Amino acid sequence: MHSVECQALVQMQLAPRLVGGGMASDFIRHRAETQGHLDLVGARLRAHGAEPSAAKDAVGWAGGVGMALFARVQPDTPGKLAFHAHSYEHMELAAYRLLERVAEAAGDAETAAAARRIGDEEEAMAERIAGRFDQAVDDSLRTTGGDAAGHLDTYLADMHALEAQSTRFLEAARRVAEAPPLVAVFEAHLEETLEQRRRLEERIAARGASHSRIKDTALGLGGVNLVGFFAAQPDPPPKLAGFAFAFEQLEVGGYALLARVAARAGDEDTAALAEELGREERTAAAAVAGAWDAALATLPDLEPAIAPTAGA
Repeated sequence: MHSVECQALVQMQLAPRLVGGGMASDFIRHRAETQGHLDLVGARLRAHGAEPSAAKDAVGWAGGVGMALFARVQPDTPGKLAFHAHSYEHMELAAYRLLERVAEAAGDAETAAAARRIGDEEEAMAERIAGRFDQAVDDSLRTTGGDAAGHLDTYLADMHALEAQSTRFLEAARRVAEAPPLVAVFEAHLEETLEQRRRLEERIAARGASHSRIKDTALGLGGVNLVGFFAAQPDPPPKLAGFAFAFEQLEVGGYALLARVAARAGDEDTAALAEELGREERTAAAAVAGAWDAALATLPDLEPAIAPTAGA
């Protein structure tokens, strides 16, 4: 979590330069919170006689710069930054909820309390970002010439590519998730994701546009590679459960922006579809969170202490 906060701090330092108005002020406010998180996690590490990993922190810092640069080179920087930041805050939220459970199982009340407090602040930041989605869309349209229809086709293609990534991720993740409740969530959402892709393809065709095979292939491969990365960790089920929660929230943000762009383009059918699919992703995120305890219970040292029943 110390390396995760290093990555977050870099993003909070760079993000205000890429957006304006209330969104910039939100990032500035959270920069101070993030520095506090970094200090608190470092203090809890030292209380356990440990130190932050310089290597992991360096990787986190580089990842933060990379994410900011990715948003910077997009034609719709505010929109991309908003929905990626929304997902990142939920990734941190998931990680701290998992850390809280592990600390409680270890009898470390101070770390559990720290994780709970930080998780609450990450959740609040995610909500603030979601409250800026309208601003992100308006700013993105302004920077791209105000062509809502053209912007809409791009967002449809992007969401189709995200669903391609989700498909490949879920196909691979269900084979290494281990915890039956988590496997069941992945399998159920895989069927739902296939239907979501089909419905997106219908809307894309109805608009006379097309999805990007290059994006679909690249993100699909990324989904498989992510599972491979987590499978190589000593605790695949919790890592997969935390990432899956954040990925669902990435899609929630993406569909929220898509619905707003569609409304501005006067495409009520696409706006309605985006709102419906966004609700499905929120439900899937809640289902993943409901399997967090089961995922932690797969770890031998935690199995006796974690009751796989609680949700988020």
